[in-house]
Amino acid sequence: MHLLRWTDEYIREVNDFLDKAFERASQGNEILCPCQKYINRNWHYRNVVEDHLVVNGFVDGYTEWVFHGEGFSSRITPHQSNNDEGSNMHDDIDGLLHDPFRNVEGEPVQQEGMKEALSEDAKRFFKFRGREQELYLGCENFNKQSFTIRLYLFKSLHGLSNVAFLDLLELLKELFPFAKLPESFNKAKNMIKDLGLHYDKIHACPNDCMLFWNDNAKADNCSVCGSSRWKSSNRALTNASSKVLAKVLRYFPLKPRLQRIFMCPETTIAMRWHANERPNNGNLKHPADGEAWKDFDSLHPDFSKDPHNVRLGLSSDGFNPFRTMSISHSTWPVMLMNYNLSPWICMKPKYIMLSMIIPGPSSPRNDIDVYLQPLIAELKELWETGIETYDAEIKQIF
Repeated sequence: MHLLRWTDEYIREVNDFLDKAFERASQGNEILCPCQKYINRNWHYRNVVEDHLVVNGFVDGYTEWVFHGEGFSSRITPHQSNNDEGSNMHDDIDGLLHDPFRNVEGEPVQQEGMKEALSEDAKRFFKFRGREQELYLGCENFNKQSFTIRLYLFKSLHGLSNVAFLDLLELLKELFPFAKLPESFNKAKNMIKDLGLHYDKIHACPNDCMLFWNDNAKADNCSVCGSSRWKSSNRALTNASSKVLAKVLRYFPLKPRLQRIFMCPETTIAMRWHANERPNNGNLKHPADGEAWKDFDSLHPDFSKDPHNVRLGLSSDGFNPFRTMSISHSTWPVMLMNYNLSPWICMKPKYIMLSMIIPGPSSPRNDIDVYLQPLIAELKELWETGIETYDAEIKQIF
């Protein structure tokens, strides 16, 4: 930053910065431009950012690249990300898989001593780390668990059927008979459940009147409009397993996802950013600086005094999943934003939680309330009674 901008050395340093920034923080081949004119507010392609940095120079004081992949929270110092390859925070799947297991086995004596204090959910989660098996002799990049999760991710990204996934497993077993691969698709799916990444299928009325859930879980017809929960061609079938559902809500339980956040020391620290590290200079840079947040804290002092407690924002919108305007179809994901986190990471896709997927083909409109019932029930339970969660940083349950 302090070099003369027309020198070859400055150009080399700018390109080195761009290499790192595009590796860690690019979105669609663009990054936030850190020049003095745009000050990390506008997204541009590499050649444009390079021109801006040569012409305008870096914004003053931008010595920690928080918008370009350096530092998970303000506690991470700049030299860690520049010089220590082991501390780089990449937005790839390997980082996501590694983070929850960090420091799990780092202190075996303490780990043994705190087993009794762990909740059953935490014990089950940390056992996953203890069950790690070498994929094959000498393999350093993967173990059985991480490779299985990468395979499952591959299946999801490319829309492989369960049968295709099983056939792929069989092919890999023939190619690498010495590798410890999952025996079946169900074994791989159970491994995902151990991470708390499963979802529930909740049947819905095709006219968006009600969910076949809780007291109505065994009903065959909607109590409002009388529509069947099954497709018309399957009503005559007596075997429930062979019937086809008219509409299905995919719901991702909230509680296990919140618990997973606190099972990594680094994310646990980041969850308390709003209370411990947020600059309190009177500027409005985070929801915690707003009057609504402060009014809520004054009304609920017991909630506000513990910075662990989570503040969430909810958002939903429809989209056409088939990538063609000729088909009128609207699927509605419901997303949860974690406002405990700092503003430079809380809106990144990696930290946004998918709560549910409301199926199409049409928009639920005001009937979205029907689909939000499972989420509201969980939020009420968390508000009224809470759930025991293990803090991996202080090694205590709160």
